Amino acid sequence: MRDSILIANIVLAVVLVFNAGDASAQAQRPSATPAGFHLLETTIDDIQTAFQSKRITCRELVNLYIKRIEAYDKEGPRLNAVQTINSRALQEAERLDAAYASSGRVGSLHCIPVLLKDQVETSDMPTTYGSVIFKDFVPRRDATITTKMKKAGAIILGKTTMGEFAAGYLGSAFGIVRNPYDPGRSPSGSSSGTGAGITANFATVGIGEDTGGSVRGPAAFNSLVGLRPTVPLVSRFGMMPATPSQDTLGPIARTVKDAALLLDVIAGYDPNDPVTAYAAGQVPPTYTAFLNRDGLRGARLGIIREPIDPKTDTASDDYKKVKAVLDKAIADVKGLGAEVVDSVTIPDLKDRVKKGFDDNLFETEPAIDGYLAKHPNAPVKTLREILVTGKVVPSRSSRLMTNVGRTTDESGYLKVLLSREETRQIILKLMADNRLDALVYATYDHPPAMIRPDALTNPSFVDLADPGNNRRLAPILGFPAMSVPAGFTSDGLPVGIEFMGRPFSEPTLFKVGYAYEQGTHHRKPPATTPQLRGEP
Repeated sequence: MRDSILIANIVLAVVLVFNAGDASAQAQRPSATPAGFHLLETTIDDIQTAFQSKRITCRELVNLYIKRIEAYDKEGPRLNAVQTINSRALQEAERLDAAYASSGRVGSLHCIPVLLKDQVETSDMPTTYGSVIFKDFVPRRDATITTKMKKAGAIILGKTTMGEFAAGYLGSAFGIVRNPYDPGRSPSGSSSGTGAGITANFATVGIGEDTGGSVRGPAAFNSLVGLRPTVPLVSRFGMMPATPSQDTLGPIARTVKDAALLLDVIAGYDPNDPVTAYAAGQVPPTYTAFLNRDGLRGARLGIIREPIDPKTDTASDDYKKVKAVLDKAIADVKGLGAEVVDSVTIPDLKDRVKKGFDDNLFETEPAIDGYLAKHPNAPVKTLREILVTGKVVPSRSSRLMTNVGRTTDESGYLKVLLSREETRQIILKLMADNRLDALVYATYDHPPAMIRPDALTNPSFVDLADPGNNRRLAPILGFPAMSVPAGFTSDGLPVGIEFMGRPFSEPTLFKVGYAYEQGTHHRKPPATTPQLRGEP
């Protein structure tokens, strides 16, 4: 009898895995129905509808997500996406249940579980920045976006693993984050834990930070939606900086609408981050007002075909697999009513991105030192002290060493700023001359790379970087960009299509991104993290 039960369980597990991999996207994203609540791929709207009809409580929802983290993060495929589970999450859920019973929703994100990149401060959980140096560091304040999400009723379910000090997918605090679609491959970084966790259905939505592509890369490699906002739109107060002129925080979600609902909460002016004053008057009442299924009809989009990354190998099979997906995506964009200006040309594109991104070594050390000085309980106070510990993973340590001793007072920094401004004017002129609403390109020209066996010991950041990286154009401009699932390669690896717009054109990005998503439905969950037994 015991053998029969064992065999039945094995058969059930196999069926679940194949169903997760092969069913259509529509079938795999069930929404709440009168018959019951479905956790896998659930959305903010689904959850709020289920609360209203009393099909689930906040405590039950939070507990279901925690069970998935326990089953798949340190066990099963061992994704390593979550650094810290909030020990007070169930208690907070009970408080929200009581509030809901007495007076209704606390806010627009009432009991929506959020995974927060561990670069962002939480006064009730450690903030590690992916480093063992900070494993016991609990800030004495919440970041602005933490406060905003809590006020809206969200539950910070956990802090996610991240590339140490905001680069890559490795960290001395945890090791290696793995891609749920193939745990032997890169999840992209540095918001790698948020990307892996949201695609594995460890929470409803997540927050990433994007300096050079760290929201959009994990979104693309994990079949998710990731928005890099215009730099002044979201406060960075309470976030360890990397390169302040590029740093921004944004949503990572399974749907465009959930990304819009999360941005509604975190966007806007914050006196603690003066750059956000530029956003005054630029934030609509809700970004969901721009979610139009016909949003591509009449839109004019310029396609960038030229690879931005010098490491892109256009003769490789991997490149051709991604190109086939992108070609189909562009055909779909046309079929959904967009006017496409194909193969737009930006003079010296690779060189411009290098000058604007790689040559900027000047901001990091002063920014990190200034940030740590405001934390009297921080275990170290400067970038140099961080590096002297010898605890940072070698690839990140070698990269950070190039920033030591550099300041924004150097003449080289002026060259970076002038180069960026020149590129900004070229891009804006190109868009104006062609009457373009957005520029379009693959987030990566290659699929997720295999994780090297020497990843934790290799000192070369370049060796570990994913090839085909087109993410760096938006950061050097400070412009917004959104990566949306474009489908999968012939061997089942996710591909992202990216839409980049002018400053504060998030409404346009939501309009075209939503129309593309609704017209294609490419998102599907990974087979490695199927529905658990007993999960609704």
